[in-house]
Amino acid sequence: MELKSVKIEKPENINFILGQSHFIKTVEDLHEALVCAVPGIKFGLAFCEASGKRLVRWSGTDDALIALAQKNAMAIAAGHSFILFLGEGFYPINVLKTVQAVPEVCRIFCATANETEVLLAETGQGRGIIGVVDGATPQGVEGAEDIAWRKGFLRQIGYKAG
Repeated sequence: MELKSVKIEKPENINFILGQSHFIKTVEDLHEALVCAVPGIKFGLAFCEASGKRLVRWSGTDDALIALAQKNAMAIAAGHSFILFLGEGFYPINVLKTVQAVPEVCRIFCATANETEVLLAETGQGRGIIGVVDGATPQGVEGAEDIAWRKGFLRQIGYKAG
């Protein structure tokens, strides 16, 4: 077995969700769930088929995001994994429960806009995701000023009331 790391390639302000599912209909079911949850959503989705033709299956509403998902799925190349890139102005917090509720979805490894590395184990059979490195290491513990900033920021962007 060999351990590998694959860096997610994406524009800085784009969020994505990386997960694992168990069936080829994941692509269509995730597509339907997303467009029903957030009308007008922009996304690109790619799914690594683990048997049969073993293709990267894909869908989405934005050609550039679809291409981004396909490129990253091919780099990860782990069976039954999926990667979903959200267009600018769309966030995992708005669709994560919807994605998790799709019956084929087994787990979510991360939902982030951070610089991310996918940790893989590769055997003679193929690749599997063993985890992710999401962002950077903390530099300390927040103090009173940091708490005030956090609370103010969440209210400024509309995620907390007044």
